Amino acid sequence: MEIEVKKPTEEELEKLGVKNWPTWSSPVRKFPWEYTETEICYFLEGKVIVETEDGKKVEIGKGDLVKFPKGLRCTWDVREPVKKHYRFK
Repeated sequence: MEIEVKKPTEEELEKLGVKNWPTWSSPVRKFPWEYTETEICYFLEGKVIVETEDGKKVEIGKGDLVKFPKGLRCTWDVREPVKKHYRFK
């Protein structure tokens, strides 16, 4: 299961309606997480290292558009406080 990360253009963000999505934030901490639905999110601030069950580490930060697949189990290591827009589908 792959975590998809890209730097979107303003046009892509507008097309997705990202600014209308709810926001979520987290202080610096480490926690396990399992995705019961596919999540798409856009990082407004912060830095996270997400480690999947198979040991892959993905660094995510401000300006990244990320897709977490349904069924993914991972550990979030929040290095800098995070704020993101998110949507489940």
